[in-house]
Amino acid sequence: MAAKTEESTLGYEQARDELIEVVRRLEAGGTTLEESLALWERGEELAKVCRHWLEGARARLDAALSEGEDQDAAAGDTED
Repeated sequence: MAAKTEESTLGYEQARDELIEVVRRLEAGGTTLEESLALWERGEELAKVCRHWLEGARARLDAALSEGEDQDAAAGDTED
């Protein structure tokens, strides 16, 4: 349930920026195994948030494109 709350409060840019920082820290090393696992888990959560936002954006674009095609088709039907 925490993921749903986070999705509604964390914007795409915030999640992406934090994910970049998590990856940077993991790549830099120097963390304990426990810290690395916690960072990995946080990264997975952030990736889900980003995916959720991107899927929503894709759905909105698809709907807008479909609506535009429907309007074009309707306009084409009335031109005859």
